[in-house]
This record gives sequence, C-alpha cells and structure tokens, in this order.
Amino acid sequence: MQIQTVKAYHVIQPFVDGPYRMSKGREADAFDAVIVAITADNGLTGWGEMAPLGNFYSPAFPMGARAGVPEIAPHLIGHDPRGLASIGRVMDTVFKGHPYIKSALDMACWDLAARAADVPLVTLLGGKESDTAELYKVVTHGSVDAMAALAKRIVKGGFHRLQVKVGGNVHDDIERVTAVAASVPKGTVIFCDANAGWTPYQARQFADATRAIDYTFEQPCTTIDENMSVRRMLDKPMVLDESVTSLEEMLEIHHRGAADGLTLKISRLGGVTKTRLIRDVAVDLGFMITVEDTGGAEIDTAAMAHLSLSTPEERRLHAIAFHEWVTVRTASNMPPVTGSRMGIPDGPGLGIDVVPDLLGAPFFEVGR
Repeated sequence: MQIQTVKAYHVIQPFVDGPYRMSKGREADAFDAVIVAITADNGLTGWGEMAPLGNFYSPAFPMGARAGVPEIAPHLIGHDPRGLASIGRVMDTVFKGHPYIKSALDMACWDLAARAADVPLVTLLGGKESDTAELYKVVTHGSVDAMAALAKRIVKGGFHRLQVKVGGNVHDDIERVTAVAASVPKGTVIFCDANAGWTPYQARQFADATRAIDYTFEQPCTTIDENMSVRRMLDKPMVLDESVTSLEEMLEIHHRGAADGLTLKISRLGGVTKTRLIRDVAVDLGFMITVEDTGGAEIDTAAMAHLSLSTPEERRLHAIAFHEWVTVRTASNMPPVTGSRMGIPDGPGLGIDVVPDLLGAPFFEVGR
C-alpha cells in the first residue's frame, strides 16, 4: 500500500457558546483547522486534523500549519502509510521541528492504517480499556458571578468535572474559584488551570489562600523549574500541560517529581505516534493521563477518544468533546456523547465518515 494523494482543507469552526476566554484578555472565537486527507493506491482514505487555539496559546499557529503541510506532503507520496515510524522520520528529515504541522498528516496515516486492517484505531493503540471516558467542561475566565453561574449550569447538565480558568489577577481568581466551589455540590471535581499565566510568587499566593478548597492545580507557571518551586509547598495534586512537548520533557518531569498527572495534546507532540509513545511511557511511570488537543471538530475528537479509551482506566483523568464546541460539521458518525461520557464511533479507523462537501475545496493537493 502506497500513499497516492494528499489533500489539505482549511475550515473555520466557530464556537457554539461564543468567545473562549482565558486570563490576560486572551480569547478566540473559533478553531482555525487544517484537515488532511491521505488516499492510498487501494482507494482507502485516512483523515487527520489539527487546530491551534488562536496565536496566543502555543507556538502553533493556523497560518503556519497551512504553509507547512504543502512543504511536507509531497515527500510522503509513494510511502506506505502503515509504516508510521518511517513516516515520522521522513517528516522530521524534510522539515525540522514544528511538530504541530505534522500532526494531521500523522493522524491521517494512523486512520488509513487502521482502515486497511479493518479495525478501529483503538485496537492499534493498545486495545479498548473501557467503553466510554468521563468528560469535563471548562469554566472560562470572566466575572465572579458569571463563572459561578456557568459552573452551576454545567453541573445541572449532568457533568461532574470542571476545569476552572485562572491565571489572572491573583486576588480576583481566589474570589472566582471560591465562588465556583461554593456554587457546585461537594464532590465535584475541580481543576484550576492557569495555562502558565502566573509567576511562582503569584501561584504560591493563590495556593496558600485556597487551601480549604479541593482542587487539582494545572500548569500554574511556564517552566518546569517554576512549577517545581510551587509544587514544593503545594498540598494538592499538580498536572502539567504546556510543559509536556516531548518525551524528554516528560522524563524530566518524572525525574524531578514535578507533577502527578499530564495533559498530552496531540498536535503539540506532533501526532498520534508520539502521543501514544509518551502516553505509554508515562502510564508505566505512574502518571495520571489526559489525552486531548488544542482544538478541532469530529476528526480530532475521534482521535482523542481512541487515545483516551486505550489508556488504562485507572490512569485516565478525563476527556473533552471538542466537536460539541463548534457550530460546523465535518463528518457523520461522530464520537458518541451520552450524558457526561464519550465513546468512539463504530467502524474501522477513526470510525467517523468525513463528508468532503462540508469542507469546501482543498487549498492544496499533491499526488500521482
């Protein structure tokens, strides 16, 4: 089996609930996605997707993805998409760094390999550990009253896990989180996610003032050193997200005891191949794991679901259903969500059925 053609599409995916807000005025109105279709000489097509959350969240940015995919794709023509390690080496050889650009291409090869084997992707990723994964919902940054009201609505809707955005003015965020915690039933799981928005001084202020609240602290500062300085005084679990960009960084986090859990984002790591590798090593080292991404619709959510459900249940934190965030559809047979839990679609590969007519015309195409 050989790769015959590669097509790339640009799809804007507006948010259902309006702007997604983080601290320091950072916000986005939509995911800006690149969707890739890789077709083999046997007629099968695999799909991949990546979507940065604006330009402010990570080094990945939408125009970079759209410019980078055409630089890499021609070099994949003629290669066997089932040779995932070889595909990765080709991409790393012809294009140094920028893992987010390679993510959709790698994902499409995994989808194609699983479709060729006529098995769901979860089977190739280690096997399904459970039928569904627990979902969390985000309480975006805003006023005290708005955040408390949103938390109430989420819990009333049947969800039991909240990610509360912090990372702004420390004293205001103390008030915000205190109000959110008071507005939801005892036992609601709360993660306080600063998205690396604080200095260690600010993070320690927040942690000290909120000792009475039961929550997990997520990525308070930027560097591993900074987060480690906070962890030394912390009496709560810590999860790192933005600090995990490679296997080497994950191993450093483990060596230093800098976190209890990790959030692995597919596009940040460069695709399904590297996410699976880091996930498997991290599980063996004892970390709790969340697998998600920076954004996307049905294609990317399906990949997240397959990776989540092939993670041992006792090591899995939670998942997120990005396809429910956006107003546009790109596929049918989407990842099923029942209440506060998400499964994987029936069928080989990612299981979804992408509808090319919903994507518009490709902005790039190469093949033979």
